[in-house]
Amino acid sequence: MEELRFSIDEEKYDDRHGQVLSLGGWYAGSDRQEMSFCLVGDGNQELVLADPERYERPDVAQALEADFGEFLPGFRLRIPKADQLAEQFQQIELFLTDGEKRVSVWKKSADELKSFLNQSLLEYHLDRVEILYDTMLEIQGWAVDQRGETEITALNQDGSPIACRISRGRRPDVVERCSLDESYKNQEIGFRISASLDEISGKKILLKFTGSSVEKIYEIDVQKLRKEQKPKGFFNRLLNRQENTQGDYEQWLKRHSLNRRQAWKQKHTSFDRKPLISIVIPLYCTPLPYLKELIESVRKQTYGNWQLCLADGSPDENVHEFLKKNYRHEVRISYKKLKSNGGISVNTNKAMELARGEYLMLCDHDDTLEPDALFEIVKAINDQDADVIYTDEDKVSMDGQHYFDPHFKSDFNLFRFRDNNYICHIFAVKRQVAEQAGYFRKEFDGSQDFDFIFRCCEKAEKIVHIPKVLYHWRCHMDSTAADPESKAYAFEAGRKAVEEHYKRMGIPAKVEMTERPGWYRSRLEIQGNPMISVIIPNKDHTEDLELCLSSMAKRTSYENYEVLIVENNSEEKETFAYYEKLHERYPRVRVLTWEKEFNYSSINNFAAEQAKGEYLLFLNNDVEILTPDWMEEMLGICQQKEVSIVGAKLYYPDDTIQHAGVVLGLGGIAGHVMCRASREDAGYFGRMVSVQEISAVTAACMLVDACDFRAVGGFDESFRVAFNDIDLCMKIRDIGRKIVFTPYAELYHYESKSRGLEDTPEKQYRFEKEITRFREKWEDQLKKGDPYYSPNLSVTEGDCSLRED
Repeated sequence: MEELRFSIDEEKYDDRHGQVLSLGGWYAGSDRQEMSFCLVGDGNQELVLADPERYERPDVAQALEADFGEFLPGFRLRIPKADQLAEQFQQIELFLTDGEKRVSVWKKSADELKSFLNQSLLEYHLDRVEILYDTMLEIQGWAVDQRGETEITALNQDGSPIACRISRGRRPDVVERCSLDESYKNQEIGFRISASLDEISGKKILLKFTGSSVEKIYEIDVQKLRKEQKPKGFFNRLLNRQENTQGDYEQWLKRHSLNRRQAWKQKHTSFDRKPLISIVIPLYCTPLPYLKELIESVRKQTYGNWQLCLADGSPDENVHEFLKKNYRHEVRISYKKLKSNGGISVNTNKAMELARGEYLMLCDHDDTLEPDALFEIVKAINDQDADVIYTDEDKVSMDGQHYFDPHFKSDFNLFRFRDNNYICHIFAVKRQVAEQAGYFRKEFDGSQDFDFIFRCCEKAEKIVHIPKVLYHWRCHMDSTAADPESKAYAFEAGRKAVEEHYKRMGIPAKVEMTERPGWYRSRLEIQGNPMISVIIPNKDHTEDLELCLSSMAKRTSYENYEVLIVENNSEEKETFAYYEKLHERYPRVRVLTWEKEFNYSSINNFAAEQAKGEYLLFLNNDVEILTPDWMEEMLGICQQKEVSIVGAKLYYPDDTIQHAGVVLGLGGIAGHVMCRASREDAGYFGRMVSVQEISAVTAACMLVDACDFRAVGGFDESFRVAFNDIDLCMKIRDIGRKIVFTPYAELYHYESKSRGLEDTPEKQYRFEKEITRFREKWEDQLKKGDPYYSPNLSVTEGDCSLRED
């Protein structure tokens, strides 16, 4: 017994299921023999105990440098009716015994035990404490009281309350992780606190957690936190830039916001159609200052035919009293006090029941609108007969003083939307379409907008994107964008929303979460077993070709493909000797011979005529395959309705991006977006890691539906060297078919970086005729701009930075 070592490293109390005190720890004697526990009251009364749960403790074995063999040193002991023991005895003591001797391993007096049990009734945890943008403090966590609900308040050092936003929500992730019972799943045990730093008077703040019978205080040193954390501007986070560009965007926003002259003109514009726009907003414990900002932003609209529909699930009458006092004469506001809080979906549906408008518009209860938001929506309805309309947005700090994170979006991009809800705000939909789609569904709470937008877009005939920042999303921790880690249940609901969308569309697919919360990967099921013909032009460079073919043979999991090598005026004897052994080494390979002068378009058209495949995969000879399922990934997408071409993600040898899609108009004609960015860079709002419709992709790795390729006449042979792949994409889009980029088909492209893009002055001079030809052929499209790239982003830089005026 002298060599016995032990530790009690876990004490828990479950008041809800038998008042059970659990003690967890470990013990180990020199003989590695199992011992017994003995619980004694007041030093002489032995109490009955159930056998403990025993388990391995690798950490203990490592710390003691011991081999326990079959001995299990870990234990968890359950002591029921612990509250009664604290009343019955003055002292409780736990012993370990070998039958002859015993050693005390845990002891508490009655007062100590009562205090511990009482303190254990209330438990809390802070997941995140952070200062954002040097303007606001944000705190996220959870709190559980075993006998009721927990009230949370934020106080200054002097005890005065801090004006802040405290929101509550469900935390199924905590319930699962902490093994809480099922009743907690629907309780709002999570909390998020957002406070402007201007509202904090001292160096520290106090968080007070008040339960049914206990109160706890947690201190946060705000001054220390400010020193440790630097401001996080949008471009600093997203593009890893060193300079602070927040001010640049705010200046940009001022220049592009509505001025007085424009506002007067809009107010006096007469539309043929003047639909009533019903803005539907669910309310729950909404801070009145934020609600006031929202209402005033609606009242300042230059288009006046609106209805504000408010469904209030708050437990108090604060909003009702506020509206009666301040807006009793505003007949355009419709308010309903709900009997109970049904959750976001139920409450939103209640707000929709108030709506009389031809169009419904979604809005959060603490965000704000630009004064021309409704005008632009109604203009889109009149000009384009839009069924669904969405706009660009940014974020606004809690105090309403700073604007950041502008999201300049693509025109409607279904593949991109399947990866992540990029549409978000503003979203407006024709009432008839919403009724056909069905309103909000409670089972998708947390991602209810995502599910609703999917169903509306499936029914809509005309979806219009307005490329203007017309919505300001107040950035607090109740926002999924500002607080991604705390909404695991919401992201699972989002995954189900995508999955349900595929089922409705009749598309066999599996949907997975990714490392980025709220982003999803779709694995589309291959239909049949179509042959893919891989076409590779080659002139000498057998080392490059060998790496390409060997990596394809080793890493490609898809089996039904052939490879056509198009010999193009090689000069080295070794090249032809290499060709002679190719079929023996790679049975799928055939060598074709092009006997005319070099013309990239003609060479590939020549090979396409002899290809057996239903799909043509144009491939450079200087690429190396990285992902085994690259063909399946591209093929699954290319088989989708209206898709004709799929492009891959290509890297330079130093793991920077060579190709992740082509933007029309970038560099004057067309250029690779985010070229030379890091391989790990997610890009502007996840652009580099999302499957998405796009204007064009490079033929260095391009999968094309063979029927569509022939329907448009293949490559235009007047483009001998440059722009032939971009031109092919333009022709495909011209017949109403889609081009898609996937980041999940990855290859190295050993093209020299010094060669650069096809938009440098040197290249433009070298290929002057082809540039002129392309510009003349696609003049209208170039003037309109790339629908998948915002007109607010630079076309001189490929980094998605702000476009200079």
